[in-house]
Amino acid sequence: MAIGTIHNAGALKQTNKSHKHGGHRSKREIDRTNKGKVSVKTISKKNNRLLKREDRRLQAKQIRKNKREEIIAKKRQIGGEATAPFLTCLLPLHENIDVNSALTLIEGCDEEAIIGRTSKNISHVHVPRFRQRFSFVTPKRGHGEELNTLDCLKVCDSTVLLLSAAASEDDVIDKIGSKIINMALTQGLPTPIVCLMDLESIPPKKRAQIKATIQKDIATILPEEKLMSLDSGTDALNLLRRIGGQKRKTLHFRENRPHLLAEQVDFVPNQDGLTGTLQVTGYLRGIPLSVDQLVHIPGLGDFQMSQIDAPADPHKIRKSENEASSSMEDNYKILAKADATKQTSLQRENIPDEMDAEQTWPTEEEIAASKEENKHKKLIKRIPKGMNEYMASWIPDIEEVSENDESEDEDEDDDNDDEDFMSCDSDSEKKNQDEEEEEEEFDEISVSEAPISSDKYDKEMDMEEEKQTLEQLKAAKTDELFPDEIDTPADVPARTRFQKYRGLESFKTSPWDVKENLPFDYAKIYQFQNFDRTKRRVLKESKDVDDGILTGWYVKIHVANVPRDLWNSYQTVNIDGQNSLILFGLLPHEHKMSVMNVVLKRTADSTIPIKSKERLIVQCGYRRFIVNPIYSQHTNADKHKYERYFRPGAAIVATFFAPIQFPPSPVLCFRENPNTSLSLVASGNILSCNPDRVILKRAVLSGHPFKIHRKSATIRFMFFNKDDIDYFKPCKLRTKCGRLGHIKESLGTHGHMKCVFDGQLKSFDTVLLYLYKRVFPKWTYEDCTVSCSSEAPTNSLTEGEDAKMQE
Repeated sequence: MAIGTIHNAGALKQTNKSHKHGGHRSKREIDRTNKGKVSVKTISKKNNRLLKREDRRLQAKQIRKNKREEIIAKKRQIGGEATAPFLTCLLPLHENIDVNSALTLIEGCDEEAIIGRTSKNISHVHVPRFRQRFSFVTPKRGHGEELNTLDCLKVCDSTVLLLSAAASEDDVIDKIGSKIINMALTQGLPTPIVCLMDLESIPPKKRAQIKATIQKDIATILPEEKLMSLDSGTDALNLLRRIGGQKRKTLHFRENRPHLLAEQVDFVPNQDGLTGTLQVTGYLRGIPLSVDQLVHIPGLGDFQMSQIDAPADPHKIRKSENEASSSMEDNYKILAKADATKQTSLQRENIPDEMDAEQTWPTEEEIAASKEENKHKKLIKRIPKGMNEYMASWIPDIEEVSENDESEDEDEDDDNDDEDFMSCDSDSEKKNQDEEEEEEEFDEISVSEAPISSDKYDKEMDMEEEKQTLEQLKAAKTDELFPDEIDTPADVPARTRFQKYRGLESFKTSPWDVKENLPFDYAKIYQFQNFDRTKRRVLKESKDVDDGILTGWYVKIHVANVPRDLWNSYQTVNIDGQNSLILFGLLPHEHKMSVMNVVLKRTADSTIPIKSKERLIVQCGYRRFIVNPIYSQHTNADKHKYERYFRPGAAIVATFFAPIQFPPSPVLCFRENPNTSLSLVASGNILSCNPDRVILKRAVLSGHPFKIHRKSATIRFMFFNKDDIDYFKPCKLRTKCGRLGHIKESLGTHGHMKCVFDGQLKSFDTVLLYLYKRVFPKWTYEDCTVSCSSEAPTNSLTEGEDAKMQE
């Protein structure tokens, strides 16, 4: 080696492994670095002392004792002589069952029992030997009375399901009973007890077999319940004993709020004659009630309270008549009066400032001067720092779109989305013609001794509803086979037709601003910074009320400013007085409007697909209303794909404008049938109250390979002009076989384009272009009051108005 030269190591130089010290510092090195200083976390850390065996045993014993005392205290809140009685609903599941005979057995089971009745079809039974009181309510049974039964079950503690042994030859539960029990189980059935009546009318040799058969049928609905007989006074006494001592099922949406079943209702008109005060009397249940909070009455709406009184309990047992008369006169007192400064407002919507972000329109001289000034300037597009070239290509230049064009585009958008699905008139007409020919050909053939009259059957059939259902089934089937695929219109440029859509590099990871281009309706709603934290705080504070009306008191609530016309309509509907009025106290913020997201699943017997934005009657907890929800996939992501149809067997998230309600609360969705009856189509629970849920509607444009050469291919039928290809050039392409690619250049002027992929295409493959736009629910909320009609809500927006709102 020459002097002064430097040896450079070659590629084959030996490199020794470094010492593997574990990648961490030793304790001695850490102490040397800290120099005696102690971390703040170490100082403030709680000393988790390990308990000894005896201490652990005592701790577990104390926990069991506290839980036992909590359960005993909860049991003592109802049923005692000084508390609210056990509220039980008698629910017959067959039309042959007489509820009055069951109630007579219960009232006569004990000679010492004291019976009392109210005008609202409520029977009170006080049994001195048990030192307990019971109240029995019997809701009206029949078609159209299902919602009233559900309202009654919302406030009951127990449910007695009545079956008949005489009806065992047919169905043990008839059609109406099956419908009611399915709805009740979905809503949340209070602690059930199954009683079998009319067993003594069966021959003794067949009783065991019939009872076993009915028990087997009931096990499919309530597997843990055993049958009880109810044919004698002893059976009725055993029933009362079981009601008073059973373990109660907790329904959180009811237990977290004060509620009351009205035993007496009086309407006192105000001086103006248009409104009045509704005086509702009954036993308060649930949690304490404050006079400054709001109350909700199903069928009437939300109201404020003026005061709460404490009249004497008419069902309380007193030693003598003189004591009873004196207590009725002297024990009436006013418990609380509303404070106008602390009372919750009835304002449901936020009032937006129309001058917020207001901008004055420039004059013609200023516009002309600006054009002259920018005439020779080069256009420079400014993008945020860190934005890549793909995202920057989607920042549009200034475009002037008139309101009329915008509304026409929205109408065209909705029409074109359904264009492929609804064009089946010829098939339906041909099928109807074939059906008519078959009816004419086989009209004179009789297949039974008593044939069904064709004319009578045709009169009961709604042919218009049959055609709409057939078209809806065909559209849903087509959308299931080709999800979100839309044919590019040949007469309208694709860049105009899909101007509201944008491409995403990745649906999962690409960002989407949740506050971008919000509709005007979003300025009228309320939003929480952290919904879960607010829910926990509100539920905790509502149970720790010190100055409220306690549970179990017999109170008279003065509901203020009830419209007189609304109350007259309610009395007209409830002319027989069998439908009981119930009242729920609202938690803070539960009367304000927001965007509710609920998880729904179709019921087993509902097979017709439900289109998005279709009118449904929704029962959310204690509230019932009419909305037009939009549907999206139930996924754990920040963006959710819009679903055009709610298919049978699927679980999705429905989004709509509605008053805030804290979960957990059951949700039931009803569809109105042509005969004005209601059918349960879906059920679920509240997911969240979040207006920031991003729901993206997808449009898929498809093209087909024309020429394939290795990794490049010529694609046609996706676009029909050169300008559309240049406009959508930044978007990624995907194929049904899993290839990825992009548009390289256009070929000619008729829509052929050269595309490059990550592999060679198959000749049968289809090239897809995914485009997305955000969709919002429409403001179509309507309370289900007695004045609600079956027509569309009056405050719903037209499609043109909705497009204007979104712009």
